[in-house]
Amino acid sequence: MQLLKSILIVLVVVGAAGLGFIYSGVYPIGADDHHTRVVHWALETLREQSIARSSRDIQVPPLDDPGLLLSGGADYNEMCARCHLKPGKSESDFSLGLYPSPPNLTVADEDGNGDDLAAERFWIIKHGIKASGMPAWGATHSDERIWAMVAFLSRLPDMTPLQYQIVTARPEADAGHAH
Repeated sequence: MQLLKSILIVLVVVGAAGLGFIYSGVYPIGADDHHTRVVHWALETLREQSIARSSRDIQVPPLDDPGLLLSGGADYNEMCARCHLKPGKSESDFSLGLYPSPPNLTVADEDGNGDDLAAERFWIIKHGIKASGMPAWGATHSDERIWAMVAFLSRLPDMTPLQYQIVTARPEADAGHAH
């Protein structure tokens, strides 16, 4: 009984200290002041594990249709390139001002491949990521349109700036479209 009482006291003290820290406002929250290593590790691990778990059962459709590449490319250019860049660019004013920094999607992802990476990208585009600047496009875009962006992302690291310009051009008749 004494051990249980001691554990309860420790939990109350730790909880009170945690709340005191949160309400103190001493933790720097500005995007230009990076997290401590422990906080950065915790947030990165939480994000990666959550995305992996959430995307685990997503069925990836065939993504090799050239129409998907063109449709997804135009959407990427309009909605994503300011943060995630275009071939030949290593930074933008937008990407430099965000913390955490958005991944440069014009370079190959060393950590993922195949259907797992495609499912994770679909989930991220559809649901967004809290407190990162990544919006949840699923509220305004169909799954088919999101899969087109995923198909485009699989080809993006191999594109030259000229190929990117050609593939991402949206026909004038399609400008301002809503899907």
